[in-house]
Amino acid sequence: MGATVTTANSEGKIWGGGNEPMGINYGKMMMWFFIVSDALTFSGFLAAYGFSRYKFIETWPLADEVFSHFPFMHGVDAPMYYVALMTFILIFSSVTMVLAVDAGHQMKKQKVAIYMFLTIIGGGIFLGSQAWEWKNFIKGEYGAVETKGGSILQFVDATTGKRVKLSDVAIPLHEEREQLSRNKGFWFSSESTLPAYSVNEVVEGFKSKPNLLVRTEATYHPNMAKNVGVHPELNNSTHKHKTILTREESLKRLSEVHYVVEGANLIRNEYGQKLFANFFFFITGFHGFHVFTGVLINILIFFNVVLGTYEKRRSYEMVEKVGLYWHFVDLVWVFVFTFFYLV
Repeated sequence: MGATVTTANSEGKIWGGGNEPMGINYGKMMMWFFIVSDALTFSGFLAAYGFSRYKFIETWPLADEVFSHFPFMHGVDAPMYYVALMTFILIFSSVTMVLAVDAGHQMKKQKVAIYMFLTIIGGGIFLGSQAWEWKNFIKGEYGAVETKGGSILQFVDATTGKRVKLSDVAIPLHEEREQLSRNKGFWFSSESTLPAYSVNEVVEGFKSKPNLLVRTEATYHPNMAKNVGVHPELNNSTHKHKTILTREESLKRLSEVHYVVEGANLIRNEYGQKLFANFFFFITGFHGFHVFTGVLINILIFFNVVLGTYEKRRSYEMVEKVGLYWHFVDLVWVFVFTFFYLV
């Protein structure tokens, strides 16, 4: 049996199977196969998110309240501003990638290196911003309490309707508290770090401050104004917000509290429905992993450009292949941004 030897043609290509499929070479075709399969994966995740949100729409957190932080502006309510800036930076990095591919077609090594470097910087800033956003989401800002039925109760000022932090609600009772561990817990269960305040400290603090009300995780609708226990004035608003209870109903609901919630994790979420946190961590984390991988590949390509690897090959096709992946990552973020932050 004779050995098959593959040789390059006059244009430096090694495809030997006749006409190239769809007019592109093997490397680009495989990249497109990967992009299509990955797009289907993200589509499945976002579809699951959409179905879950539709099912629990009444208790789903409001994005304007969850993502309202901005670096170096502590205490300033800036809903969606930083997320919009993150999105702009990532999209701009896609522009620099286009410029790098175009410079590669013109065999301009220096311009390719500059635009690749800017793309790497943009991806790095986005990853850092996402990590900062995760930190704030996990840490929380105001805190809340959870009832035995799993409902989240937050606290607001009776005059303005603005959120009030647990530190401004609770009063110190100097109770002895012990963290639940598997060898001490019921059915060998355990708990994470103890909250800063106990349930009794929060409840007693609320009772001693008549200017406080409870806000539930349920979204307010105009037809709820007639319901008993709903505050008529603070809920008299046309924009979407959470339902604020009267003082009497607030005290009644607090009698059902059994846990203090600070921040968000896979078990509890101070902003509302815990499924929101589960999907947020999973989908944005999965996308962040793609961005992180893209940055590493871009760094590798950047050094190859600087070393003149593609200049010697007389082709910057690898830059174009990586560019396809980077554009895909940017496009996916547009959908993630729309589902999580805008809708």
